[in-house]
Amino acid sequence: MRYIIILLILAGTSWASAQSPVTEALYKKHSDALTLFFYNNTLRMLNQTNDKDFDALIEDIEKMRFLMIKKANGFATGDYTKLVTDYKSEQFEEMMSSRYQGKNFDVFIKEKNGVTKGMLVLVNDAESLFVLDIVGRIAMDKITSLYKTVNENSEIGDKIKSFANKDDKNKDDKDGH
Repeated sequence: MRYIIILLILAGTSWASAQSPVTEALYKKHSDALTLFFYNNTLRMLNQTNDKDFDALIEDIEKMRFLMIKKANGFATGDYTKLVTDYKSEQFEEMMSSRYQGKNFDVFIKEKNGVTKGMLVLVNDAESLFVLDIVGRIAMDKITSLYKTVNENSEIGDKIKSFANKDDKNKDDKDGH
């Protein structure tokens, strides 16, 4: 009986941390990337205006990893194509592509028995790649709302802007400006 309980605990632990191994490998390859983790309760803290629509948006998100890679640090178009292929090999299916404020959004989902278990949102522009690796789900028509809220939250937005401008500041410092 004890072995069954241990197996159930181990199975639950691996299910709870079931974010994509491709995302983890991407982070290891680009260890200078900005990475942030959010759980449902930390996402609720982003909702500083107590917006009921935002609470409804995140209610089915268990965990989310936000990864930002600056393309200037060695991420090319071919890398994006390979990344998409790698996600598809993990049984993620492409669901939607759209544009918002000059950024391309590609959304992938992973389902089991008709239930969405995970989602990927790849936000791609000329300068950076954002990866939202979500355990759980959100409504397809609300993806840009989630991105906008995470990106425009003052504390998180400041971290993103600081990270995005870090190389520019270092270059100016080296040039003596």
